[in-house]
Amino acid sequence: MEQEMTHFDRKGAAVMVDVSEKDITTREATAAGKITLSEEAYRIVVEGSAKKGDVFGVARLAGIMAAKKTSDLIPLCHPLPLAKCSVEFIPHEEEHAIEVQSTVKTTGKTGVEMEALTSVNIALLTIYDMVKAIDRGMVMSDIVLLEKSGGRSGRYVR
Repeated sequence: MEQEMTHFDRKGAAVMVDVSEKDITTREATAAGKITLSEEAYRIVVEGSAKKGDVFGVARLAGIMAAKKTSDLIPLCHPLPLAKCSVEFIPHEEEHAIEVQSTVKTTGKTGVEMEALTSVNIALLTIYDMVKAIDRGMVMSDIVLLEKSGGRSGRYVR
């Protein structure tokens, strides 16, 4: 079965998807990504000793704010009233990496996958910004949708 490209009309012009006929359901999405740092930068972040302050606290707020602003950043995203956005950090000491997971929830006519993915990206960029004076070689990677539920397409688990 061939998937339909929903953000283009028959002439190929970009359009915002019409969700007016969709059912209102609870929709939730979780995305993840990671940043790999030098050993020194990793220690500073995990120990909370960065000169700019609490890296996890600032990155968490940035991720939440980004989820709320997704429709301002991605042209065809619908503005959504978010019911929840959580941003968690999972240190991976063996590889000097920090995994970021963001879960976003709403009750509405369209999903929150883009909000969760935007949240992860901005949280990762905030970590980079706060420790770039120590390590400019950090690598952000593995940004993925882990899970989504709600709506016509139902549940997806990576």
